[in-house]
Amino acid sequence: MGKIRIGTCSWTDPSLIGSGSFYPESARTAEARLAYYASQFDIVEVDSSYYAMPSRRNATLWVERTPDDFIFDVKAFRLFTGHPTEPKALPADIRGALPASALQKKHLYYRDIPSELHENLWARFQDALLPLDSAGKLGVVLLQFPPWFHPGVAQMDHILACREQIAPHKVAVEFRNNLWLSDTSANSTLSFLREHGITFVCVDEPQGFNSSVPPIAISTSEVGIVRFHGRKAETWEKKGITATTRFDYYYNDGELAPWADRIKEIAAGSREVHVLFNTNNGDQGVVNARLMGRLF
Repeated sequence: MGKIRIGTCSWTDPSLIGSGSFYPESARTAEARLAYYASQFDIVEVDSSYYAMPSRRNATLWVERTPDDFIFDVKAFRLFTGHPTEPKALPADIRGALPASALQKKHLYYRDIPSELHENLWARFQDALLPLDSAGKLGVVLLQFPPWFHPGVAQMDHILACREQIAPHKVAVEFRNNLWLSDTSANSTLSFLREHGITFVCVDEPQGFNSSVPPIAISTSEVGIVRFHGRKAETWEKKGITATTRFDYYYNDGELAPWADRIKEIAAGSREVHVLFNTNNGDQGVVNARLMGRLF
């Protein structure tokens, strides 16, 4: 059976730090907080890299502040996965090289960026991963696609293009559109991911929405991933709210116990399984992760 790692989708979330219920009083610095987190869990997801390009300097510090067996899953920069991106989120020199028509937009999309700047951005992203990879602490790069990313040839080509840019690192894909797992598309979606060695991200999230992916447990590569987003249906697709409000949820034993069995099934066919909690109002992520840990 593969190794099961359990953690959260951030260790720096202001809501977690402000809760005062996880980090000890002595953990007042970024170094101390990461060291303490790594004493409690053996994996974390880097969420900040979705909002802004990561840096090699930060990755080097993460390596130095964690034990040898600790790993980081890294979320891909939002521009790469088709999410709207404010120009100010781009590096200054990239902004300066954009055409005037792009700079006039409130939000940019991947298609708005010239191809030569795509290459530049991907190269910087790869550079930031090097310290983690060299230390054996890079888990997977997570590509989380938006609800409007529908199944189709162009979309699959984009996934493969991202995979090529990220190679040789492991890649995982999370969908936010249920058509990928519909009766007519599920087999082709999962076969496509298996063929290319890409991890399908299993999810626990509110059901009944177009953006709801069913909570199936399946492995399409040597690394399995399960991400928990809570079950707060009233905020799942609500506009204009923070992530803290959207993913505001404490799980209970009855909700997690069935998943523990499914995770063991995934582990039976995988080298590792990463179990990550994206519930992030206060200490919810760490409380839920510890609760899950007690089920193994």
